[in-house]
Amino acid sequence: MNRLAIKVENLVKEFKTKENILQVIKGISFELQKGEISMLVGPSGSGKTTLLTMLGCILEPTRGKIYLDDELIYDDKWILKDTRKLRREKLGFIFQTHNLIPFLNVEENITLVPQLNGISKIEYTKKAKELLEYLGIEDKNKYMIGSLSGGQSQRVAIARSLANNPRIILADEPTAALDKERAISVMELLCKIAKEQEVAMIVVTHDDRLLPYFDSVLKIEDGYLTKKLNEGVDL
Repeated sequence: MNRLAIKVENLVKEFKTKENILQVIKGISFELQKGEISMLVGPSGSGKTTLLTMLGCILEPTRGKIYLDDELIYDDKWILKDTRKLRREKLGFIFQTHNLIPFLNVEENITLVPQLNGISKIEYTKKAKELLEYLGIEDKNKYMIGSLSGGQSQRVAIARSLANNPRIILADEPTAALDKERAISVMELLCKIAKEQEVAMIVVTHDDRLLPYFDSVLKIEDGYLTKKLNEGVDL
């Protein structure tokens, strides 16, 4: 049984300016297994967000190959024509700011993507209830976003990212706006999700206190990437 969730081969991203071509990602290759949670680190401006947005089928690479959930989606061009459908059905996104819709309540925020995917009301309502119970905020389902704490809002954002049963979650500084206790709580939840649901995760973070929660570390510097198993990696 193939356990690969993400496979990247010789991925390159270049940006053209008036004077020259800036190569931000310089032929990187790596693999992530199902259930693996990996920490993505690197200096500011090193290309971490660029890499995430390419894996999320938002930003088009310059060349290389990307496999997601055992499917070749990019081979020097988009192989998969409907990348929006793939994002809705297989990918989950978590951001530094929760980006929840303020005029929708908690349950409505979580069920928005399943509704777009054509899931029935009975199914998506049941899913939202399960996720809120799983994340320990089932009593907040009808609350408006503005009445939640920062930690609660981030839990709702995590629930939203799981509402479409994603195989891969991409998280960009998901704990940056939280204090230490809440940051650790969120990481514990992400680890639980990765292991129990076999979801592969890449998490951008600068907080080395969270290192023990990761299986591996992806380190990007000067456009190049190295991957190491988490054995007290020197960040």
